[in-house]
Amino acid sequence: MTSAKLFFGSNIRFLRERKKLTQEDFAEQLGLTRVKLAAIEAGRTENPSAVDLIKFSDFFGLSIDNLFRIDLRGVGELPLRELEAGSQLYMKGTNLRVLAISTDKANKENVEYVPVKAKAGYRSGYANPEFIASLPKFSVPGLPQTGTFRMFPTTGDSMLPVPEGADVICRYVEDWTALKPGTLCIVILDGEQDFVFKKVTILPEGNRMLLESLNRAYEPYEISAGDVIEIWKFHSYFSKDVPERVSEVQHISQTMDTILKQLKEIQEKIDPRPDNAAA
Repeated sequence: MTSAKLFFGSNIRFLRERKKLTQEDFAEQLGLTRVKLAAIEAGRTENPSAVDLIKFSDFFGLSIDNLFRIDLRGVGELPLRELEAGSQLYMKGTNLRVLAISTDKANKENVEYVPVKAKAGYRSGYANPEFIASLPKFSVPGLPQTGTFRMFPTTGDSMLPVPEGADVICRYVEDWTALKPGTLCIVILDGEQDFVFKKVTILPEGNRMLLESLNRAYEPYEISAGDVIEIWKFHSYFSKDVPERVSEVQHISQTMDTILKQLKEIQEKIDPRPDNAAA
């Protein structure tokens, strides 16, 4: 059987130079020695370690398979960007992410609850069936028959009018690219970062997400898709708090927004020309 031609070393050098990084700078960012990186790029390292492969894959946003099998030097910039944007490692949330579940005696999936004190453990045990089985479980009436659901607590006031301390029920998202812009989700972040409950939008470059709060006092911000472990789409929430009455300031602001919108519509009907049109 003819051995497959592999392009890992040449691809790493090409991608490094594409980002205008020297061997010294790139090796430092990945925690490698320059000598080791030079050997990899020159093809003198036939079997790079799994840890190093993951480092390269994470850094460039490309699957390990693509790094080995495709000669990226001949792909072209636009197809290369499409490869980066479509990398399963970052954007699909399927294949490379294993979801552990628990079931009841009738083999029906439970709705597990992830309390605040279990957040840190969840980040490391989300794919561990024993950990998931240890979480509190609920049977919630009215949920769709298909899909996997889980309940998460919210903290802070960034998602008002959803009350602080509410428990939100969400459906597991298998393919992140299917999310519509501004979809309410619980996002499970890697490392020491917290869970966040935000409006999620996949940005055009494909490997970043925009997170927005319902409370306009909080500024939106971007995250790398590589920092995301799981995404759960909002379904409903439970709260012991009665929603607060709209304040006078909020009422005035909402009224002014409505009036301005109506004035704009009236103006467009009277003079439909663009503002910069000649008189």
